[in-house]
Amino acid sequence: MNVLVIGAGGREHALCWKIKQSSKVKRLYCAPGNGGIAQIAECVNIAPDDVHLLLQFAQNKQIDLTVVGPEASLIAGISDLFQAKGLKVFGPSQAAAQLEGSKVFSKEFMRRRNIPTAVYKVFDKADAALDFLKMAQFPLVVKADGLCAGKGVYVCGDLKIAGTAVDEIMVQKIFGAAGDKIVIEECLQGPEASVLAISDGRHFFVLPSAQDHKRIFDDDVGPNTGGMGSFSPNPRVKAEILDQIINRIIEPAIRGMHQEGHAFKGVLFAGLMLTAEGPKALEFNVRFGDPETQSILPRLESDLVDILLAACEGRLQEAKVRWDERACVCVVIASGGYPGKYQNGFAIRGLDQIKDPDTVVFHAGTKNEGGSLVTNGGRVLGITSLGRNLEAASAKAYNAVSKVEFDHMFFRRDIAAKLLREKASHGLH
Repeated sequence: MNVLVIGAGGREHALCWKIKQSSKVKRLYCAPGNGGIAQIAECVNIAPDDVHLLLQFAQNKQIDLTVVGPEASLIAGISDLFQAKGLKVFGPSQAAAQLEGSKVFSKEFMRRRNIPTAVYKVFDKADAALDFLKMAQFPLVVKADGLCAGKGVYVCGDLKIAGTAVDEIMVQKIFGAAGDKIVIEECLQGPEASVLAISDGRHFFVLPSAQDHKRIFDDDVGPNTGGMGSFSPNPRVKAEILDQIINRIIEPAIRGMHQEGHAFKGVLFAGLMLTAEGPKALEFNVRFGDPETQSILPRLESDLVDILLAACEGRLQEAKVRWDERACVCVVIASGGYPGKYQNGFAIRGLDQIKDPDTVVFHAGTKNEGGSLVTNGGRVLGITSLGRNLEAASAKAYNAVSKVEFDHMFFRRDIAAKLLREKASHGLH
């Protein structure tokens, strides 16, 4: 069969890498792809949100399955368009994608379905939001309603910071129309976790837990990024906590979307806070996480294509899913200056020195230029290793990171370290 993956980052490289392993796949395409993906798939220069050109390509190449990586494609309605033409596509409808596309929609959906989340208020006028903040207790979180590439969330410890957030989002419009409305909510306390579920609209199964590292600097300091690393499994998500997440958050969301006429077919990604009162949903995403996917998919022993087809065809209960018991750690190497301004075009050296069979290098922002691999993004590589436990996986990943060089490269040195310190002091297993 012919498969098309849409997107250009580390998540899409991980998807292509796993899909390529299926005996069912004859031709693999990626639009637009990157320098690493080009080594295993035919890259096509079409933007992820150019849904009509993507449809034309899929029809011309007789694509049997399209796997959508980025949320922008889903919110642009690619699944509806492809399905209307009889094409199989893995990813939710435009209506279901509102769970990520609109914070207001998502919070109001959670309230309707009694899904535990932070107490919140919605504002469409800056003055009203500022009046509310003057009377509020801090800390609070201010969120732009629409998509902001992971940058529209402000954790505010006082009125001055919150006022700046409202001004940037609603007055300066630094995120454009995504800031027409905002959500102001309580700041939940506790460790974060990520739980992803694949759904065919009625049935679902959860993937192994993971944890992302959002902040740019060690010890979770500095601005938020798209993610500086991840690990799986997350030992904090013990069996009883996972049961709560499934029963109180994942299952009500899948059931609720179906009952409200927006059957959710694809990946539902719950960003969670493990509070003293139990797990609560920070947000929903409607696609594979990045970089969570890079630390989850290497643990999948089953054929990913079989699973995705079963989801598309409404028979997910038939899917046989097996997981590697080992742990996996992904360390993101970024361009200096990210998530702010950074330069591209630096030669990447040392990848040929990574020879560990349990380590995979996922490319996020690279391209081939004159026969050489160069940087082409804020997040450049995701060095990902399997190990018998988190300690071993982390050691392997950082050993591989030490072999990579490019000008102004930057990476966090503490991916999984906080958890490992907790394990040592509290006996987490």
